Amino acid sequence: MSATNVADALLNNRVGPVMRAGDVAQAAIEAAEMDNPDKEIEVEDRVAYVRISAEDELVLTRESMEECLGRPFRMQDIEINLSSFAGQIDLNSDRARFFFEKRI
Repeated sequence: MSATNVADALLNNRVGPVMRAGDVAQAAIEAAEMDNPDKEIEVEDRVAYVRISAEDELVLTRESMEECLGRPFRMQDIEINLSSFAGQIDLNSDRARFFFEKRI
């Protein structure tokens, strides 16, 4: 990656989880599409991990995660599979919100 590309990458507003590959990551990909219908979701599959991102904000709900997994799911379990994330994170029992807060 050239220096220009690195500089450009730092100026983007993409946010979201970087998760270990597996069933929770696959469910998160599906849930991201369901929970953010007005967003373009980008998925980078790197075999060992998956980067899921959207511009400015990405939300994953417990309801969607449970539907995609086919079993009960505690949102705190996102953290077990989360190797990193872009942006800020707000996590509660019903949803995980990844967001970029602009400050002047």
